[in-house]
Amino acid sequence: MIEARHLRVLRAVATTGSFSAAARELGCTQPAVSQQMKALEASAGTTLLIRTGREMRLTQAGQALVRHASGILAGLTAAEEEVAAIAGLRAGRVRLVSFPSGSSTLVPGALAALREAHPGTRVSLVEAEPPRSVEMLREGDCDIALAFRYGASGTEWDDLVVRPLLTDRLIGLVPEGHRLWGSAAVGIADLAGESWIAGCPRCRRQLVEVCEESGFTPRIDFATDDYPAVVGLVGAGLGVAVLPELAIESVRPKGARTVTVEPAIEREIVALTLPDLAQVPAVAATLDRLSLAATLDRLSLAAAR
Repeated sequence: MIEARHLRVLRAVATTGSFSAAARELGCTQPAVSQQMKALEASAGTTLLIRTGREMRLTQAGQALVRHASGILAGLTAAEEEVAAIAGLRAGRVRLVSFPSGSSTLVPGALAALREAHPGTRVSLVEAEPPRSVEMLREGDCDIALAFRYGASGTEWDDLVVRPLLTDRLIGLVPEGHRLWGSAAVGIADLAGESWIAGCPRCRRQLVEVCEESGFTPRIDFATDDYPAVVGLVGAGLGVAVLPELAIESVRPKGARTVTVEPAIEREIVALTLPDLAQVPAVAATLDRLSLAATLDRLSLAAAR
């Protein structure tokens, strides 16, 4: 296998015309140059230099190798500089996938802070709900997946690096004039006879499970992944809903009021990545900014209460 250090020696010998002159240029000894040339010829499997007295002449193979050496060494130098830039966060790329309510609340502040601190790092964003977002991470289609799950148990993410961000409680929404309009908190069973507007499939499944534990099956008349649409349908008096706090933060509930639902329905918000990716400086910096954004979000929410 041809090594870059051997190519540098060959190029110096070809430029200076002798081992001793090449040694002076490279800052090493003449025997070291001779040894490296022998190693290069052994790797190439052919003679690269012909020695005639004090003169040295490149063979045809030597000329071909010198011709390619400049491009190879220039490419290696460029690669080394690029890697150093990425390691120093002067460059780099992070592919982020997030669920919609995370995209509208946690992601903007995190990416703005990252850009300010490391303007050379580029982040792309696409949206997907778990489990699809987690599949994208495992398939190599993203570097970080913002995801959620109900309940912290289970082994579904055991092969991933899990960065916990926050616990997000689901909040009830009732339309203006509803019998529970003025209530600070309601039991989920109090909504047994209502028409329901359901959100994303995973939240929908959790809603059904919680309602069934309280003795009824919710009548879901409308289902949509678009949280503003859920709020709009509730505001129009077409039913009730429960939405994550993160979703309500980004939507103005016109014509609807939030109520605390008991028992509490909570989801764990996390940032996921692969173990090897967690060591990449740009990925690690993005995870840190997402953690900080989640902390600030909770502080802001607590202050608003």
